[in-house]
Amino acid sequence: MTINLLKWITLTLLIATPAGLLAQSDQLPQVTAEGLHRVPDSKLAIVYADPDADVSIYDSVKILEPYVAFKKNWERQQKSSSAHPFPVRPGDMEKIKATLVKEFTTVFGEVLTEGGYNVTDQSGESVMLVRPAIIDLDPTSPETRSAFNSQTYVRSIGEMTLYVELYDSLTGDMIAKALDRKIDGSSSSHYTWANPATNAIAAKRILRGWAEILRDALDEARQ
Repeated sequence: MTINLLKWITLTLLIATPAGLLAQSDQLPQVTAEGLHRVPDSKLAIVYADPDADVSIYDSVKILEPYVAFKKNWERQQKSSSAHPFPVRPGDMEKIKATLVKEFTTVFGEVLTEGGYNVTDQSGESVMLVRPAIIDLDPTSPETRSAFNSQTYVRSIGEMTLYVELYDSLTGDMIAKALDRKIDGSSSSHYTWANPATNAIAAKRILRGWAEILRDALDEARQ
């Protein structure tokens, strides 16, 4: 992880709720050390972008494998919670991470391809590099070797935070960076079933929403 990513993870840990996210974001600088300017009224919670970058030149996207990290003390909380009778093992956590990495790559690839963009593993003049991270991952009913036939009633299936940096793939110039937190199925009065299958559906729904925001931003720039 770079220093930039570590700084943003620290920021995320300070933001405990969606309301807190908005409150904390008001205290952020308007211009970053990289010369990125704060983008107001964006579809993501916090966005900085290079005002001089010509995003319309990009018709291809190179997506790096996302870094994935669980919410702080998540494993300890799962083991101590009476709502989660199945022990979470390090192997289970690695499997969840690997599954999310694969799902991220698949969903973003599908959405961008549907939008007419070429998803490539090569750098080039018209290729934007996407460097993502999923942090504060908090699945409510994690998949373990004993949980396949289990179901738990919860108010929220889970949550996670996206941190993403966009670069020109040739020059390495940073075009933008963003931070956004999503909670799936959160409700103060309604409960829903949670199990590994519903976790996967919820994760895909959140990832697709983020991918569509990136695609729409590229579309808008090209127009």
